[in-house]
Amino acid sequence: MVDYVRLLEANNAIQTIGDDTYWLCVTRTVQESKLFPVPSYMLLSYLCCFYRYPELLRKVEAKMKAEEIGDRSRAIGGKFGNLPGWGLPTFFLLGREMLINMGVLRPEDAAEDVAYVMDFWRRFKLAQQREDGHLNAREFGQRVQLLPERRIQRFHADLHHCANGDRLHSAAQTFLATISQYGFLVSCESRCTLNNSGPYKIGPDREMIVREFSDLAQGDYPWLDGIADDVPYPNLTVTMEATDCHFYLMDDWGSFESRPEFTSEKMTGIGLYTSDVLSEGYTPVGMGSAEELAETFEKLTDVFREATVKLWKRVAGWSRDQMMDAGALVYFSLIKDFAHIAGVYDVDDWMKIDERADRFRPLLNDEFGRDFLGEMVGLVDLPSQQLHEYAMMQHSNNPARYISHIPYSVLTDGPGPSIPPMQGGITHFGEKQDCYVTSAGRLTLKEFNQRASEFRPAQMADEYRFLCDTSVRLDPASARVQSLYKLEQEQSPALRGKGAGLSRSEVEALREKRS
Repeated sequence: MVDYVRLLEANNAIQTIGDDTYWLCVTRTVQESKLFPVPSYMLLSYLCCFYRYPELLRKVEAKMKAEEIGDRSRAIGGKFGNLPGWGLPTFFLLGREMLINMGVLRPEDAAEDVAYVMDFWRRFKLAQQREDGHLNAREFGQRVQLLPERRIQRFHADLHHCANGDRLHSAAQTFLATISQYGFLVSCESRCTLNNSGPYKIGPDREMIVREFSDLAQGDYPWLDGIADDVPYPNLTVTMEATDCHFYLMDDWGSFESRPEFTSEKMTGIGLYTSDVLSEGYTPVGMGSAEELAETFEKLTDVFREATVKLWKRVAGWSRDQMMDAGALVYFSLIKDFAHIAGVYDVDDWMKIDERADRFRPLLNDEFGRDFLGEMVGLVDLPSQQLHEYAMMQHSNNPARYISHIPYSVLTDGPGPSIPPMQGGITHFGEKQDCYVTSAGRLTLKEFNQRASEFRPAQMADEYRFLCDTSVRLDPASARVQSLYKLEQEQSPALRGKGAGLSRSEVEALREKRS
């Protein structure tokens, strides 16, 4: 039930999300796709998000609270990082803004649904980023340091040295280019399969960033059935050390900027891991030696090249409706792993276009999509976004507001109607094959949900869950802290059994000893 405090918090969330998103949109570069109707499918996705997110998030929370998902997300890859964390409230709110401008919705309508989604987002993000103490990258001056010390130490210690021109360096660079191209196509020429976070200072002149690649194997996306059958990992995480390079910006889109530019020769260390909602954290991939890792990169490069070629051939035969569906589903399902981790994922929930959103498909031609999206997120000149003449928007000084607040008059006049329950969904793809590549092997969806609902990582046990870096600093010698660190170190050749209390220089020495 909405009350004054809940509305204050909701409108604060709406405002900070709008300010952040405007800055992101006007400071990032934009590339136009010649294949996919990107602006049009983005608008379709926003409508799906508005109509479906409240019900789907309540379904998730019936099994697992947002804050527990946030805690779990620090230990795994997949779609949990800063990009999904930004997309969750933003896509929902942009769908609402569209409907307000089309006269379908009033700002007071669905007030409780809007407040609930904002509250879910806030709880998830505060838990996810509890170690850096911020809600998002914007609050931290465009930086995302969500990992606890024990995990940073592990990633640091297990980095393999590489130098420009050697086999590992060349193999890693080729792999990164190849998997990025593959992910770009998987996500319909968007960046939704890639995320960066960090940086972490691992030496006086060295920093580490963490790059996540998600939805690589056969799984949720129906267009990867028969295409990604040979891809062995659903998600891959690459840790990269950069020397003489400072990452001064790491934003909520996972974009980064550095001084000097992060060119290939700046990369002096590399690591590779996989993880998902069924894994005990990050599992090393080919990390036994530098030679093994180079060979692993080379083999995976071949796998992703072959999958990319096959996917290009499939996409070339798609109709515009199929391209619209695929792109909209990629954006809408940016938070689908929340359902996976709770064990409540349903194909009809996440891989179908909501019928209420689909009503607008005839309107979403290329010209309308381009112009309406530009007005809403760039120019900010839709009628609902205009304020009184005395107002000055952050970053632009125009009398505008990116996203409409909920009017406080709902507390006296009553809120408008809520979002009706979901009905059917539509798709222009064939039936999804019941096969999901996971860290536990190939599973049916029923098996996947069952395992996820029963699984709780060892580090999420009651005695460990609330041991944060502050707890460690106050009592590093406690048995619980030592046990927690040793759990993290079990798969680390350099740190196994060392426990808590290591300094950064000691971790570096152990790394050098191993290499």
